[in-house]
Amino acid sequence: MALNLALTIIIPLYNEEESLVKLGAEMDAFLNQLQPDCGRVLFVNDGSSDGSLKIIEDICRQDERYAFISLDRNHGLSTAIKAGIDHCRTPLVGYIDADMQTIPADFGKFLQFLPEYDMVNGIRAKRQDSIIKKISSKIANSLRRLLINDRIVDTCCPLKIIKLEYAQKIPFFTGMHRFLPALVQLQHGRVKQVPVSHFPRFAGTAKYNLWNRLLGPFFDLLAFIWMRRRYINYRISQQSK
Repeated sequence: MALNLALTIIIPLYNEEESLVKLGAEMDAFLNQLQPDCGRVLFVNDGSSDGSLKIIEDICRQDERYAFISLDRNHGLSTAIKAGIDHCRTPLVGYIDADMQTIPADFGKFLQFLPEYDMVNGIRAKRQDSIIKKISSKIANSLRRLLINDRIVDTCCPLKIIKLEYAQKIPFFTGMHRFLPALVQLQHGRVKQVPVSHFPRFAGTAKYNLWNRLLGPFFDLLAFIWMRRRYINYRISQQSK
């Protein structure tokens, strides 16, 4: 297992004050399983207007394994993830949502597949969501696989680990967080999919509606198809000494 590989877990958040204390406790339990100095957490506050910033400031003040950055306003999930990646300095970067529908403990299932794979992506095997959210997600995933054939079962599962060298080369645009596995594959990276636990939302409200669950992702899919046809990817086979 890759317990000796340094990992930074990015936690984007927007108005998640009800979940952060519980998330911090469960993240502590996971970090304590790693070798000393191998686990870090980076909160990315995406312009929260509630008490989220104060809570993550307190967490970071009490434990040096935690740090945060706070964006000037609410930019959206793609920007928050990119900001986290831009500030990551470890060989591996993970990602988890702050709503506690997925749990830090499941990162332990991913580590055995590193460094053999370049990304490990979760599959929410038994989703605890509304019927509307399940149906819209199934339609979006099926359409994506049909059009780009990425073979990814659950591209938006908010539990991932990526090698930093691949994460930093991802061309980010608004909505591109929906295609992280495909964007790693675009670099000829290998993606492993692993079933993870899924729970009802612990607190707060979802930040998504029909537009950004179905219609928005469709237009993002068209943008990804356009970008993939024009993506520049090369390897140097030889150079002067």
